[in-house]
Amino acid sequence: MTGPESALRADPPRILVTLADPARSHRPDLATRKNERYLDAVRRSGGRPVPIDEQASDDERAASIASMDGLLLSGGVDLDPGMYGHPDRGAVDVQRGRDRLEQAAYADARARRLPVLGICRGLQAINVFEGGRLLQHVDGHQGPSYLEGEALVHELRLVAGTRLARVLLDGAAPGAGGAGAALTVNSYHHQAVREDDLAPGLRAAGTSGFAGGTLVEALESADPDRFLFAVQCHPERPESTPAEFERLFRAFVEAASARAGASPVARE
Repeated sequence: MTGPESALRADPPRILVTLADPARSHRPDLATRKNERYLDAVRRSGGRPVPIDEQASDDERAASIASMDGLLLSGGVDLDPGMYGHPDRGAVDVQRGRDRLEQAAYADARARRLPVLGICRGLQAINVFEGGRLLQHVDGHQGPSYLEGEALVHELRLVAGTRLARVLLDGAAPGAGGAGAALTVNSYHHQAVREDDLAPGLRAAGTSGFAGGTLVEALESADPDRFLFAVQCHPERPESTPAEFERLFRAFVEAASARAGASPVARE
């Protein structure tokens, strides 16, 4: 394609996607399938996913991090409790190599004010990297493992006036997401963020209840000029996720595109 139309098209933004290393899983095939869901979500929204896991060499890490236009922190195993100054009180299958990879990628994205989206573990990682902490075990939110039974679901109540509520509700006016605005989401986590665990500079954008009170199951930056969102559910699994979350992926890729000075190009 040539001419003015081609001049308006640009390379899609590069989205660095941190992933679980399938070789560390007892089901490498399933781990690979899980990873592909994140990459597919980025592609659907017009981004170019750049997958990376803890097996990447130092040179590969440096090159991938330097070239990213946005960062997606995906789901996976628990973070090392030592990262937030706590002893191990229920963490499962900690992988410190992944912790270090994601911490480095996040620090770079934060310094350059790149768009960041966290999913499940990614929400927890963002909270820890920003100085918060985690509840190391919460009953009733994990349900069957992925593809091993019908997904456990619960209500995610959106917080009034948050940017996330406006994104999910497709540009609704400020104040949307108030009383009664809720979505039914899947639930695959056994660790969580309570309201008093939340890091400085972050604010709750969505909550759910549990026996001990309220969990923060979606968060965003308190800085309105910073694209930083995270959700505890798995929106890359559309079979158990409301369609509204496709808007979140699109908004993320569009923000990365704007940061890169490019326009997202839809993929087949």
